[in-house]
Amino acid sequence: MNPPAATTVTAGASATAPGRLRFVRWSDLSLVPVVLVLMVIGFIVSPVFLTSGNLIGVLQQSSELSLLVLGQALVLVCGRMDLSLESTIGIAPVLALWLVLPADGGRFAGLGALPTWTAIPLCLLAGAAIGAVNAFLMLRLRVNGFIATLGMLTMLRGLHIGITEGRSLTDVPGSFRHLGRAQWLGAPAAVWICLGLYAAGGAFLAWHRHGRALYAIGGNPEAARAAGIRTDRILWVVLVLAGVLAAFAGVLYTGHYGSVAATQGNGWIFQVFAAAVIGGISLKGGRGTLFGALTGVLTLQLVVNVMTLAGVPALWNQFLNGAIIIVALVVSRWAGGEQQD
Repeated sequence: MNPPAATTVTAGASATAPGRLRFVRWSDLSLVPVVLVLMVIGFIVSPVFLTSGNLIGVLQQSSELSLLVLGQALVLVCGRMDLSLESTIGIAPVLALWLVLPADGGRFAGLGALPTWTAIPLCLLAGAAIGAVNAFLMLRLRVNGFIATLGMLTMLRGLHIGITEGRSLTDVPGSFRHLGRAQWLGAPAAVWICLGLYAAGGAFLAWHRHGRALYAIGGNPEAARAAGIRTDRILWVVLVLAGVLAAFAGVLYTGHYGSVAATQGNGWIFQVFAAAVIGGISLKGGRGTLFGALTGVLTLQLVVNVMTLAGVPALWNQFLNGAIIIVALVVSRWAGGEQQD
């Protein structure tokens, strides 16, 4: 007699998702000493480092990057990747502003098709649409995920430049500015929002059966499918959710700086992957927690902040990003005991 479908799903997820009831694993704390060492180095480099203004600034910058890392971490746990997130953080706000801003009376000629209060919902809808297109390419047309999202990244970047004509957009609605600049309990609202999203996501992955199914899919998609898990449906949801998170990061980033830069998001995907891998997310899928990914974000931002306070020229940032990625891959290789394909 065949077991009931619900029992089969749970068994399949349990078999392929070890440690599923752990919100935080001991291995996820491996970066905590690194963070402490960076803070000591930062204090030695400059007394400004430990001031509330500097630390809050680090947290604010981390919050925007962390939303991209959250989306990418969920995709990586499923054994996929999405390179287009760095373009989504820029193009989603641009599309929203293009639809709501008037055709005349400002530096940027929009369509004026919808009221300004719809700007944030439109931005999130744009992110969801981008994620849905990625899912269609990967899951329906069976296009290689790396190539599909690389092409999407390039196309969206070109669309961004084409709509804005290579200029920054400064006519930002008040709803964008409020979320990006509001203060809750002495800290930026963006910080509290990101902490809440990470807590909810971590609890979902650790204790909900659909969250555990993500690990099952990333660990062995064929076994997960045989166990009754609807792998394609779950992957659709994850890819769309990643697009929404990237778009929401665009809302916070735009509100924080009061404009949409022509290069918004350029090069962020390198930091996103570095933070995820340093934080223990496997590039092969099926392993890692969101707490580890969050510590990876904080580590990267502290490194950049310490180098800035030390007077290291910004021209070295690209070198630093590349070095961090290589170190992240080496750390992942040693920690996982497996070769990176």
